[in-house]
Amino acid sequence: MTGTSSSPPPAATATATAVAAAPEATPAPAAPAAPEATPAPAAAAPPPATVVPSSSTAVPPPVVPSSSTAVPPPENSSNEAAAQIDVDPDFGLDADSALGDGSAINSSTASLSSSILNYREVHGRTYQNFKDAEYWAPNDEAQNDGLDFHHMMYLLHDNKLNLAPVENPQAVLDVGTGTGIWAMDFADQYPSAQVIGTDLSPIQPAWTPPNCKFELDDASQTWTYPDNNFDFIHLRFMLGSIEDYVKLYREALRCLKPGGWLEHTDFTIKLGSEDGSVPADCVYTLWNELFRKAGEKTGRTFLVTDKNQNAGWMREAGFSAAVYTRNFNLPFGTWPKDPRWKEIGAFNLAGCEQGLEGYILYLGTQVLGWSFEELQVLLVDMRKAMRNTSYHASYPW
Repeated sequence: MTGTSSSPPPAATATATAVAAAPEATPAPAAPAAPEATPAPAAAAPPPATVVPSSSTAVPPPVVPSSSTAVPPPENSSNEAAAQIDVDPDFGLDADSALGDGSAINSSTASLSSSILNYREVHGRTYQNFKDAEYWAPNDEAQNDGLDFHHMMYLLHDNKLNLAPVENPQAVLDVGTGTGIWAMDFADQYPSAQVIGTDLSPIQPAWTPPNCKFELDDASQTWTYPDNNFDFIHLRFMLGSIEDYVKLYREALRCLKPGGWLEHTDFTIKLGSEDGSVPADCVYTLWNELFRKAGEKTGRTFLVTDKNQNAGWMREAGFSAAVYTRNFNLPFGTWPKDPRWKEIGAFNLAGCEQGLEGYILYLGTQVLGWSFEELQVLLVDMRKAMRNTSYHASYPW
């Protein structure tokens, strides 16, 4: 993410996870040696993620180290786009939510004292006010309950917190940490690591693992961390908050230790269907277009992974050895036949329903010139479409 609160995907998107490694330290000049053979890519795995190494040697997907020597691919790496998901023939017979009242995914974390907060307010919703930074998603409790797409991402990444093949990391940075749930879980998994989570809003819990701390920072600016400082840098859901991704990735490369890893998971807002079940005149088309226009007006794109352009930005930033993209087709709702995808789709739909107004309120009224009343009509249409059981909606991830 971009140092801004990590919001879940706005009801229409495409995402990919990119992983890149910082180059190994350059040894003293020596006689040239024959290049090492690059290992063959591992068997294809489910959904998207982009991995990019910063080394000068190509590395198999989906995570790429920046060293100058080829590194074996992580488990379940793949460059393939996800295959079409089969539709559950019983979908629509029971329209009740698969997640009940949503309590299973609601966050119960405690926020920091409100005495240190000085937020902007737009139509009753609060937004971060850190320096001159701007971010489109609210940071209030209503939105933060929907921020924890953590379990969905955990399922999507094969029950893993990360795809990069990090081993015994000692210094880790989680950029745009949001509620801080990923940083805390990673700190628990690696108790010897010191994990720092940065964000524009102090919305993280007061009680954290002893090896995890949170800092206010704007990742779109020059980072204050020294060179060669981190073993692993993690970014997620930065869309709509970064003007210059090449600059962002260069800062990450500078702050990575030789051989360190960068992993960025994001998406593009393009909600639709692969089987044609979502008609062209569906409100989803308007929803997608609004985010495209908002990104153009602000200079902060919501099409981060479109045509894998984030992989190109990584190469331009210096992660030139290899860039691998693991692409997922993320279901929107419980229509998939496969139980794993059905659960992922249920979490996706529940989170988007909960955060729907927050996704578009600031962009619609402050950037695109819509009235509050016009947006409420749009939201009614969106909720109807989201509950339409004849739609087998998904978006690229």
